[in-house]
Amino acid sequence: MSREKRTVWERREARAPGEAPRVIIIGGGIGGLSTGVYSQMSGAETRIFERHVLPGGCCTAWSRQDYVFDYCIEWLTGTGRGNDAARVWRELGALDGKSIANFEMFNTVTDESGRSVTFYNDPDRLEAHLLELSPADARPIRAFCRDLRRFTRINLYPFLTPSPLQSPRERLATLRAVLPSFLLLWRTAVTRMETFCDRFQDPLLRRAFPFIFFQDHEVFPLLPYLFNMASAYHLNAGFPQGGSLGLARSVEDRYTGLGGRIDYRARVERILVENDRAIGVELRGGERHFADHVVAACDGATTLHGLLDGRYTSPRVEGLFAQMTESPDVVYPGVVSAFIGLKDELDPAARHSVTYLLSDEDSKALPGVLQNSLVVQMRSRYSDGFAPPGKSVVHCTYFSDYESWKELRRTDRRAYWARKQEVADFVRGFLERHHPGIGRAIEVVDVASPVTTERYTGVRGGSILGWKSFTAADDVITAIINKDRMRLPGLDGLSLAGQWFGGGSLIRAAASGRFVTQYLCRDLGLEFQAWESTDTTPWHPDRLGRLPQLESRRVR
Repeated sequence: MSREKRTVWERREARAPGEAPRVIIIGGGIGGLSTGVYSQMSGAETRIFERHVLPGGCCTAWSRQDYVFDYCIEWLTGTGRGNDAARVWRELGALDGKSIANFEMFNTVTDESGRSVTFYNDPDRLEAHLLELSPADARPIRAFCRDLRRFTRINLYPFLTPSPLQSPRERLATLRAVLPSFLLLWRTAVTRMETFCDRFQDPLLRRAFPFIFFQDHEVFPLLPYLFNMASAYHLNAGFPQGGSLGLARSVEDRYTGLGGRIDYRARVERILVENDRAIGVELRGGERHFADHVVAACDGATTLHGLLDGRYTSPRVEGLFAQMTESPDVVYPGVVSAFIGLKDELDPAARHSVTYLLSDEDSKALPGVLQNSLVVQMRSRYSDGFAPPGKSVVHCTYFSDYESWKELRRTDRRAYWARKQEVADFVRGFLERHHPGIGRAIEVVDVASPVTTERYTGVRGGSILGWKSFTAADDVITAIINKDRMRLPGLDGLSLAGQWFGGGSLIRAAASGRFVTQYLCRDLGLEFQAWESTDTTPWHPDRLGRLPQLESRRVR
């Protein structure tokens, strides 16, 4: 929406009786959209200011030559039924009219010699497969699969209500869900995956287990691996039709259908504060909008040090953003993505997802690779509409450092583009080695660096996942949610949402919008309300709309 057509929210001294409170939301990512949906359902009048031309933030996609390159979702917690995560997505309308792709395995890991292990979601099938690979490792194999069976009986998805607002009945329900499995949850939460892998004699199993989630999350204990594999076993960790941008578009439709408004190409420059109270925002160009409450659902460091100019903080928040953001053990690195458009159908025998453990030679040749591994996913298997009929999309990705990419783009654009070309050339050659003949079918290769992510979404360092779970950041975020109630001490009228204040992953970002709205309703005198969407209109790829092409040049 252009500035000339934008309705300005003028300052009003007081709300008239019966007049809905106004809430401005900064950022149209999943956290911001979720806040908008729940606030609209609860009776507020809201609008979202989004700097980009699309909803979703990092949950996005773009196009090249009629191919759709889906960027974010690898699996989505809550695609099933009968749990709180699924309820959140259905309240947000995220899965309206969509089919869900479910796979029988989470991932396959292949080493330099070509040996492979497949991590099936079915604990019986997984155990048989692992024992066939390494009978000598029967003890840790049976221990892992025994725990996986136990996790398939746990239904614990705490994404509906923050602890301080839970009713006695809700707290009792949580206790009933946790207590029977408390020892299992505790033991798997304190056992690091790397420690568990030391029990294996087989070198492939020892190296492969940390890559169940495609790339090694380094600080993770056993618990999240078991939890997510159990979710996938119950068809509760699938891939929704339309992918990342399709998810964001559906939540956007839900939001606007409830009367919400999104202003695109509307970059907030600062939050307006009077007498230690947020009263509105100022956009780039000087345009000001006023509201009864402001929710910052954008990059956390930008909110604190940019929009608020560092005036409001606390030891807890400073510890999070001034110290932990520089720690690779706490913040996820950036990601390099290479998308390949193929003029042919994919090999039906190829696994949908494979993590390749790279040789030293390959690791040296792949620019900025951090874990000596490359993930190759056959994305056309995940959803229709990612490629024209008869064609296919492959997505290759790896964790990479941010600073080297940033420095190159800042000081030498030619070298920056040359480095992206190196990625493209490596991927072409690598795929040809593992899938002979695929090179002749390649029509387009598009490479996105961590700097690409930062430029188009505003997320710090191109970190699409934000804080790593099971680190010191978790305790701080829990305190921000439960003790600070998603506020900054000393500043009224402002709440915080999104991955930087609610935790990484899409479901936690979505839950942050639900949490913050429940706190907000108490302040604005509203009754929190939420209900599931009833829209059953079949979803179609056309609903993605017109997609941008992210960077002006394309590698060959």
